[in-house]
Amino acid sequence: MDGGSVSKLEVIFEISGKFKIRCELKRHLSPSLIGMITRSLPVTGTIHILGTSGVYVESHIESGGDRTRKEFKKGEIAFLSVGHAFCFFYKDTKVGKGLIPIGKMLENSEELLKANSGDEVSIYCVTG
Repeated sequence: MDGGSVSKLEVIFEISGKFKIRCELKRHLSPSLIGMITRSLPVTGTIHILGTSGVYVESHIESGGDRTRKEFKKGEIAFLSVGHAFCFFYKDTKVGKGLIPIGKMLENSEELLKANSGDEVSIYCVTG
């Protein structure tokens, strides 16, 4: 499961039949969490709408709250340790709870606007 680099892991966020978004998880942002994510891929779940700024996907991954922040830029990816959820932002936002930044979308974060609550999603490692 090499994503091409030791410091970065390339993954795909996909809603079957709607879109795929290439993403990059950055190990230096949270080494232990990125390690757990790497070992847990693929992750599947359902989309939940995150206000007017993004979407989130619950997972079974448990992690502490190291290096959290409450402001995120368009295209960033964060992890909510309390809800075990990946959060994907399609516009700049402030959130109420501290989230762990883990990476960014490498392309078209606006595709997330096509997502509907309940859509089935897969997050998996790029191979090749």
